[in-house]
This record gives sequence, C-alpha cells and structure tokens, in this order.
Amino acid sequence: MGDLFVWLISFFVLIALLVLLVYQLMCLADLEFDYINPYDSSSRINKVVLPEFILQGVLCLFYLLTGHWVMSLLGAPYLYYNVRLYTQRQHLVDVTEIFNLLNWEKKQRLFKLAYLIVLLFFSIFWMIWSALEEDE
Repeated sequence: MGDLFVWLISFFVLIALLVLLVYQLMCLADLEFDYINPYDSSSRINKVVLPEFILQGVLCLFYLLTGHWVMSLLGAPYLYYNVRLYTQRQHLVDVTEIFNLLNWEKKQRLFKLAYLIVLLFFSIFWMIWSALEEDE
C-alpha cells in the first residue's frame, strides 16, 4: 500500500512540474504573438523557474529516499541540467534578450516538457503495476 502512495505523490509532483512548464510556454507564446510585453513575460517566467527547479530536486530526492533507484536515475539528467543552469546563472530569462533567445527558450522548455511526459508515463506504469501487485 505504501508503494502506491509513493507513486501517487510522484504523479502529482510530475503534474505540478508539467503545469509550471506549460505556464512558461504560454508566457513565451503570448510574447511571440505580442499579447504581453517582454518585461511582464520575463517576470512571470522568472517567478516560476526556481520553484520548478526546487520541485524537481525534491522529486529526485524523494525517489532516492523511497528506494526507486531507476526513477531517480531517470530524473538525474534533468536535475543536472537545472543545477548547471542555476550555477552558471543562466536560469532566469533576461528581459533585454528575450526576443533574441525566444526560439531557444521555447525549444528548451519543449524538451523539458517531453522529458517530464516520459517520466510521467513511467510513473503511471509503476503506479498501475504496484496497484495490481497489491491485489494479488
């Protein structure tokens, strides 16, 4: 029963991460189509970047503490990328360079989104597996 709760928590954390990334992509799309100005777009994105990084780190640590080594290893490249961005101080969107880097920022978030969707599918698989295993 405990394993099922671990996967449920993992599922909801991954959904929260997906929501944060979709929000960032929506802000970039609004900027691209000139619905909001660069300052508002970059300030909205910058408000959710650090919570995204922290949530991903907590999820990776959660996998380690609960003994799900494979999922922790699958989440490690994403965590490494976030830590590298943070240590090089490239994690925030610059308001003066946002138009020049708009395609790169969108690509970066789309790759993150695809990676999290893969992790979400693995999490759903293991959640169903553990629920069926408990019934036996």
